[in-house]
Amino acid sequence: MSDQVWKRDEIASPCVKICVVHPETRLCTGCNRSIEEIANWSKMTPETRDQIMAELPSRAPQLKKRRGGRAARLGK
Repeated sequence: MSDQVWKRDEIASPCVKICVVHPETRLCTGCNRSIEEIANWSKMTPETRDQIMAELPSRAPQLKKRRGGRAARLGK
């Protein structure tokens, strides 16, 4: 029996196992994908996944804005 039977191509994913959705942007702070993209990832074509992965770096600045912390509390 060939070892090829047990091999499969894994779906490329930007997941870094830091799964926290930003409350304003609704993007995952770990991989920058939307909830819809994460939910449908395994059903997407490789071309669609590649397109999204190419867009992810441009989404990162949206998540770098501070949401609150001490400065926000002092401003109240």
